[in-house]
Amino acid sequence: MTESEQLTRSERKQKKAGKWLFSGCTWVLTAACFYLVWGKIDDAAARENQAAIEYLLIFFGQANWLLWLGIMIPYSIFFFVVDAHVTWRVIRWFNVSEIKLNAVLPIRASAYILSLVNEQVGKGAMSLYLLRRHDVPGWEALSSMIFLGIMEIYQLLIFSSVGVLLGFELVMEASSILPLDVILPAVFIGAFIYLPLHIAYFRGHVLKKFSIRDRGVFHALRQGKPRHYLLTFLFKAPNLVGAVVVYTVALELFQVDVSFGQMLAFLPVIFLAAALPLPFHAGALLLWTVLFPEYPAVGAFSLVMHTFFVMFNAVIGTLFLTRANRELFD
Repeated sequence: MTESEQLTRSERKQKKAGKWLFSGCTWVLTAACFYLVWGKIDDAAARENQAAIEYLLIFFGQANWLLWLGIMIPYSIFFFVVDAHVTWRVIRWFNVSEIKLNAVLPIRASAYILSLVNEQVGKGAMSLYLLRRHDVPGWEALSSMIFLGIMEIYQLLIFSSVGVLLGFELVMEASSILPLDVILPAVFIGAFIYLPLHIAYFRGHVLKKFSIRDRGVFHALRQGKPRHYLLTFLFKAPNLVGAVVVYTVALELFQVDVSFGQMLAFLPVIFLAAALPLPFHAGALLLWTVLFPEYPAVGAFSLVMHTFFVMFNAVIGTLFLTRANRELFD
């Protein structure tokens, strides 16, 4: 075996070991989150002289499930339409200017099925479609998905900053465990300072000697102008506004007293925690109980909400699956 082959084999072992270490850490953190949430539920149940399971059964038993389905199903369909529209717009700007919305719908829908396994694999379906049907290089197609990912984060930050500004007293009340009244404003300020620098760098206006921007994976970021960022935010905004309304109504159906202002301030932060690479969105699960300490069962509520949402989106994907397969593999 040559020296180069030995080096390659050693690098593979190191990468594999790093992957296993990262996976192990995420599962340990997930277990810790579930343990903390269960502890809060158990404490609340003990105050009511109930077992934790009995406490949860009562919490879920008092909900109006029929009305809950009546708001979740339309919202899931609405989310898909808005999401597909935003994806279509970004692809038109940065990859294929003549592509039709009707062509994006089946691929975006079928990606929800793949997202059940891995969300990044789901995004790869769109890159594969652009490569096979429109000869868009894989890295350039992926760059549009990166642009969308960045805007998803900034959408949450912008809405959360507005909510925190309007209901800062609510944030202070929820800061008994974590200093959210300090952490959140610091995150918002840092993110809003970074964004114009980000645009200026990838547009080539600053730090011109740093050529990392020239890589194919940053194609969309190089092409992106301030108006593209603004329009993407506006096109995506209906989904988050809808989520705030749906979660506010859904919590009321579960007899949880919550205001629209609280949801506007807290839900985007919870969604940011859900973006952490932890199984079952464990970070968001724990944050629910931190933000609503008087209702520890909302951690289980969030798990039910997320599970239904991704499963129903996958159902939508199956309706488009035949056409998506034809587009990808015919």
